[in-house]
Amino acid sequence: MNPIRVLIADDHSVVRTGLRMFLLAFEDLELVGEVSNGLEAVRMAEQVKPDIILMDLIMPAMDGVRATAEIRRRFPETRVIALTSFSEAQLIHDALQAGASGCILKTASAAELANAIRSAHIGNTILSPELSDLLLQAAPIAHYQDVQLTPREKEVLALMVAGKTNAEISEALTLSLSTVKFHVSNILSKLNTRSRGEAILYSLKHNLVDPAS
Repeated sequence: MNPIRVLIADDHSVVRTGLRMFLLAFEDLELVGEVSNGLEAVRMAEQVKPDIILMDLIMPAMDGVRATAEIRRRFPETRVIALTSFSEAQLIHDALQAGASGCILKTASAAELANAIRSAHIGNTILSPELSDLLLQAAPIAHYQDVQLTPREKEVLALMVAGKTNAEISEALTLSLSTVKFHVSNILSKLNTRSRGEAILYSLKHNLVDPAS
């Protein structure tokens, strides 16, 4: 299999160096470029066509949220994982709304980040557990009764909100991977959302899942 091509976007050279060394440790991950702001990230995405961009959210010239939105609009095949050291619900919300495939804390372990890259590459949405909890706590209390999800779909949605991948949902609910994908597809359709990230934000906004799930 071809390695997953990764672009790093972060304005701190120390962080870029750490991420570069991390990528060298995994044979299935390949560094294809480094940039220090969102504007450069957009330009480099056009040049090297990365599979994944590790995107800092707070950068000069163009922040990570704006860069994510622009990249997802122009290069929809490229997925973005937002990296942040800030536990601000609005920032995480904005990144997901812009089209990020997930948000990971910069304190995540090398194994967690590698798994996040692999999972985002196949279409999953990844959230650090701390950030998932943050979004749940910050979500407004509002109920929307028109969405008719089955009990199983609600279980799957709750695990999506918790940042679980399809494989992890499959294991947790003792379902085949194809069945999980079927439920996820139905959930996106019923919520009229285009991605897992949008579905997660919608469910939080309308209190479709129990925070205790």
